[in-house]
Amino acid sequence: MTLEDNIKKILSNFENTSSEEIIETLNQIQNHFQSSITQDYLRGKIDTISNTTNEQERKKLCKNLKPYFDWYLQGN
Repeated sequence: MTLEDNIKKILSNFENTSSEEIIETLNQIQNHFQSSITQDYLRGKIDTISNTTNEQERKKLCKNLKPYFDWYLQGN
């Protein structure tokens, strides 16, 4: 499955997608940014989510990063 297909799958069923899968996909998207500032910013957000133990809180934090999925899809 391509990154684009995976993003579309996540967006179509975001509520039932595990935070681990979302984080894994965000890690892949991060590599597509040309700006190291943007990469570092997203890395910080991903680290915050990864360090959160409550799945419900993790999903809430993941929702805030949905625009990165949209950004990736717009460029492809």
